[in-house]
Amino acid sequence: MSSLPILGLLLMVPLLLWLRQNMVVVLGLSSAWLYYFGSQGEIGNTALDVWQNARSEVFLAIPLYVLAGNVMAQGSIAARLIRVMSALTAPIPGGLALAAVLSCALFAAISGSSTVTMLAVGGVLFPALLKAGYQRNFSLGLLCAAGTLGIIIPPSIPMILYGIMTTVSITDLFKAGVMPGLMLASILSIYAVVKNRKLRQAAHWDWQEIRAALGSGIFALMVPVIILGGIYSGYFTATESAVVALFYAVIVDILVHRQLSLKGLFRITQETVRMSGSLFPMLIMAISINVFMTEKHLPEIGAQWLAGYVTDKTSFLVMVNLLLLAVGCLIDIGSAILILSPLLLPMAKAMGMDPVHFGMIMLVNLEIGYLTPPMGLNLIVAAVAFKASFAECCRAVAPFIGLLLLGLLVVILWPGLSLALL
Repeated sequence: MSSLPILGLLLMVPLLLWLRQNMVVVLGLSSAWLYYFGSQGEIGNTALDVWQNARSEVFLAIPLYVLAGNVMAQGSIAARLIRVMSALTAPIPGGLALAAVLSCALFAAISGSSTVTMLAVGGVLFPALLKAGYQRNFSLGLLCAAGTLGIIIPPSIPMILYGIMTTVSITDLFKAGVMPGLMLASILSIYAVVKNRKLRQAAHWDWQEIRAALGSGIFALMVPVIILGGIYSGYFTATESAVVALFYAVIVDILVHRQLSLKGLFRITQETVRMSGSLFPMLIMAISINVFMTEKHLPEIGAQWLAGYVTDKTSFLVMVNLLLLAVGCLIDIGSAILILSPLLLPMAKAMGMDPVHFGMIMLVNLEIGYLTPPMGLNLIVAAVAFKASFAECCRAVAPFIGLLLLGLLVVILWPGLSLALL
């Protein structure tokens, strides 16, 4: 095959970095270029790929999880979860900071989104942390970092994207994310408690408040049990779990808690549709490029080329992790997964790595990208939501990036952590 289509695709990479708001145009042109010059002018295959990929039911999971997360965040489920965590951690040194981490971890297990998690929990706890005497920089950094747990704790939208692009089982990815997610939450929790050991909300547990919080939050606490329990037991698939999560959230917030109106639900649905309208064309075009590369065996060719320069697993991991950390600074996690996962996974397999474990390595790397300028999404969102400057958010997350890098090292060196539940 002529090197012309591959050269053209490589030239598209700088465009992907500079034209972030026009990703669908760049990806569409890339797909058309490849098929026209690499498949004897069969440019019509692009449209065929778009049609076939759009029919996949796995695609439904993404907007459904986003919609369910937005319903829970703008209803009362998120606030009730936070109340339970705050009541349980009140007498512990640094208890409110610990409640923030636990609330993010728990809400991540039902929303599937990093930014939704950060906004839902941070909207309630950021002013509470400041009022309780926690440093502003610490509070900002903690909520930005804990919000990223939505990437690695299942269900996770980036996990679904990785599964779609690599044909790795999404259910296996969800199972693999549990232990790394708990490990990262534990690291953040220990740091929060140690740093704020002189601060506590109460001298002892208020059992009356705990009972009241549990009573008001019982339906909210059942969400992760139903979603994750159903997936891991095999009772329903990842896509079906998104339907269950949305149905449960709507019923609880509209009929039980009565904190959301039908008008509010319609507005939230409109917001989700607008988001999906920008994501899905990019995803479909990226898969079209992936189909072409698979047919032409380009990932295998790349793996063979890499083997000539990288002869051992250690040097491969060093190279890949440096690449992913750099990419995370420049483009969003969805674009990074769409572009890199089909290219890197065959190389990882050639080095003897498990595709699920490699997925966890990739996701934790890109999770850190949510906190690194200039494209750190959580930094941008936090600057607006918490009325802070972008520079202030960057300074606030610096120690937490170090903690997440420590967690990344554990995930890399201990494959069993990711594969324990498979």
